[in-house]
Amino acid sequence: LLSLLCLGDCQLHTSCGIQKCTTDFVSFTSHLNAALEDFDLEFCKALRAYSVCTYRNSKVCRGNLVYHSAVLGIGDLMTQRNCTKDGPTSSTNLEMTHDPCNYSGHTEAREHQRREKTPSPTYLFCGLFGDPHLRTFKDHFQTCKVEGAWPLIDNKYLSVQVTNVPVVPGSSATATNKITIIFKSYQDCTDQKVYQAMTDDLPAAFVDGTTSGGDGNTRSLHIVEKVSGKYIEMHARYIGTTVYIRQLGLYLTLAIRMPQELVMAYEESQDLQLCVNGCPSSEHIDQSGHLPLPVMGKLLPRGAVSHLQYTLETATTKCHEKMLVEDIYFHSCVFDLLTTGDASFTAAAHSALQDVEALHPSKEHWHIFPRSGDDGVDRDSKFFVSLRLLYLILVAYL
Repeated sequence: LLSLLCLGDCQLHTSCGIQKCTTDFVSFTSHLNAALEDFDLEFCKALRAYSVCTYRNSKVCRGNLVYHSAVLGIGDLMTQRNCTKDGPTSSTNLEMTHDPCNYSGHTEAREHQRREKTPSPTYLFCGLFGDPHLRTFKDHFQTCKVEGAWPLIDNKYLSVQVTNVPVVPGSSATATNKITIIFKSYQDCTDQKVYQAMTDDLPAAFVDGTTSGGDGNTRSLHIVEKVSGKYIEMHARYIGTTVYIRQLGLYLTLAIRMPQELVMAYEESQDLQLCVNGCPSSEHIDQSGHLPLPVMGKLLPRGAVSHLQYTLETATTKCHEKMLVEDIYFHSCVFDLLTTGDASFTAAAHSALQDVEALHPSKEHWHIFPRSGDDGVDRDSKFFVSLRLLYLILVAYL
């Protein structure tokens, strides 16, 4: 057939649309496998679409020999494959052959349009847990105060805001007790949907009582309850985004994976996003490498009781029960126990690492380790060196 059809010379006949008809037919059939059961069905659909396309161009292509060769070739193939003239046809709109509410199919659709291989989409991860520890989309790890309401994400497709409250008197450490997420309306995939979670209120539905957005059959956006009142997942297929929210103890944790091109789809006025740019320098607890613990008289209000229930050794042992690798999540666990005395922060650190392993696209980047050395010591390594020094000072005072 291809000897009868024109893919190159047809460019000489710009008034005749036979080249477009032929190119579409090749696109519809190039992926078909003759060994598969549905080959004849799909091939006949493509031939009928080809025939319809040639018929639409019959007047402008009347004197075009390539056009007439194509019509004859179509007839021969329909006879060989026992195709009926009437019946379903392949869509002439390539975009409609793909689910517009499935982000993972967007790359494939662009490949069909451009006739060339496009790079796979890049996904990014952000997580917030503990009191509180932030892992940004750039894999930067920070510990911040950020008391009150702060935006984690704010772009064209999604807004995520967290509210943090103080954990113990005398410490600037806070933890998350409220999360608000807005999935913005997108084409025919979903109307705007708002989700809100608070301590002891982790619903498996949006605020309007629904559990999905858009067509219930395609489920382009839906909520899955994993553990009643403790753990939910949100899957937004139309933007390739997954969100995990957990309650551990009195506080909430959040983990999210989102395509990079959508993460970066924000206006200049939306630059205050903790997941994108990290915490402002004034909000860093680990600023200059010092992490004040809620101990010693000058850090505690008069009459307040110290919440320190762990020594460095017992905190280390406790965290080792959940995490064997002494990465930044392990060290955050130790810091949280020394800061709050609340064992639920151990589970929070462990779950945060599990969420990384489930959502982070690069296994080699799951674990972050503090660097050490005389030169070039980054903030994370100073963070934990200072923690141990502070504990030794505490022991000396006691």
